[in-house]
Amino acid sequence: MGQLSNRTIAVLSESGFEETELTSPVQRLKEEGATVHIISSKPGKIQAMKGDHQWTIEVDVDKTISEANAEDYQGLVIPGGVLNPDALRKNDDAIAFVKAFFEAGKPVAAICHGPQVLITAEVVESRKLTSTKTIKIDLLNAGAEWYDKEVVVDQGLVTSRSPDDLPAFNDKMVEEFAEGVHQN
Repeated sequence: MGQLSNRTIAVLSESGFEETELTSPVQRLKEEGATVHIISSKPGKIQAMKGDHQWTIEVDVDKTISEANAEDYQGLVIPGGVLNPDALRKNDDAIAFVKAFFEAGKPVAAICHGPQVLITAEVVESRKLTSTKTIKIDLLNAGAEWYDKEVVVDQGLVTSRSPDDLPAFNDKMVEEFAEGVHQN
């Protein structure tokens, strides 16, 4: 039995996610015994990218955002990539889904460009986090405290900068998801 047995985790993504920022956390979650659902705006498959220009693997979508209910999940992962967070930010249902995790005090893990979604969900003010440096100013302007560290944890929110930080990100993600709800 892994640390996350009896836990169901949502991975919120659109096409254009950075491949390893979805596949590595999903693999680790499954190794820890979690049930993982890939959630996206449309049924079928979403496609990964490596870097900013090379399309790679396709991943099956388990549920659409309109079918998913945040109450059914004990944690949320938001992979980065340039295109994925930008597409999620335009989707009101995706933003409401993200907000529901914060309102319930459930742990959330976001990497690289993923915290852009958190800005739109208006949940970063006075929170400590990190991200890719290209969105540092956006996070600071939204009221976040930004740190240049491989992983930052703040009341159940786990953030990292890039695929290079995945080992630390995955460890802290599992730790926070195992702890469960965090009271603000």
